Amino acid sequence: MALYFIGDVQGCDEALQRLLTHIAFSPSRDTLYLLGDLVNRGPHNAAVLRRLMGYGSSAQCLLGNHDLHALAVSRGVRKPNLQDTLQDILTAPDSTALLHWLRHQHLAMQVGNVLMVHAGVLPQWTAPQTLALASEVEAVLRSDDWRHFMPQMYGGLPNVWRDDLEGADRLRVIVNALTRLRFCDAQGAMDFSVKESADKAPAHLMPWFDVPGRLTTDVRIAFGHWSTVHIQNRADVVCLDDGCVWGGCLSAAKLEASDTSLSVRDTPAWERVSVRCPQTIDPLA
Repeated sequence: MALYFIGDVQGCDEALQRLLTHIAFSPSRDTLYLLGDLVNRGPHNAAVLRRLMGYGSSAQCLLGNHDLHALAVSRGVRKPNLQDTLQDILTAPDSTALLHWLRHQHLAMQVGNVLMVHAGVLPQWTAPQTLALASEVEAVLRSDDWRHFMPQMYGGLPNVWRDDLEGADRLRVIVNALTRLRFCDAQGAMDFSVKESADKAPAHLMPWFDVPGRLTTDVRIAFGHWSTVHIQNRADVVCLDDGCVWGGCLSAAKLEASDTSLSVRDTPAWERVSVRCPQTIDPLA
């Protein structure tokens, strides 16, 4: 049985179909792990959601910042941006079902020794803590309280994790780390002002996965969100956002199910598969 970890689709259903054809995906045999940003900026958002819903348990999905934005727009909490392409979801005859399914997806997942997030993991968090904190937000999104949480989700503060955080501040830090994080300082303070590659960051900032003492070095981490980052031949982390929606590729990393039980030291290299996508949009938006 093969496991495929797939980067940011962002409404590019044609590219997703081409990728699944290329890998000869079989829902009865294989499992897809979508790393968030399922929708927005691409042309066929509703089709992506319907496709993934149709695969049932063979497609396990994370929520990214664009997916949360779609939920917020659906409640009138946020106004659509000029580059948003969410109308096909919002006006679809099955819009209620699509949005209900979307808000029941995950903020973090783990299979064997592979941890999955959309954006990043704070260096102070272990893998079990990451999953537990993600579940706190998931529980709110899946409850009737999600309507009240949406207006409180936005903002960059607090930007440092503390175990005694409560309420909206606690949930906001969790959401920001799992769906927006790229850079932080050596103490784990998040910075959202820089979106480019690591060499463009101020000297005191570093990619979250390079922070000394990070407590998730014992697991492999697959993530998306950061199309401009370049990670060379690392077994411990892989970024699968290759800029599909702005003319890049939609990419997947393949692992055999047996490989997920291996330690970071003993695990094989990520086997990457990519297909081109015709969309062209600003990669930093």
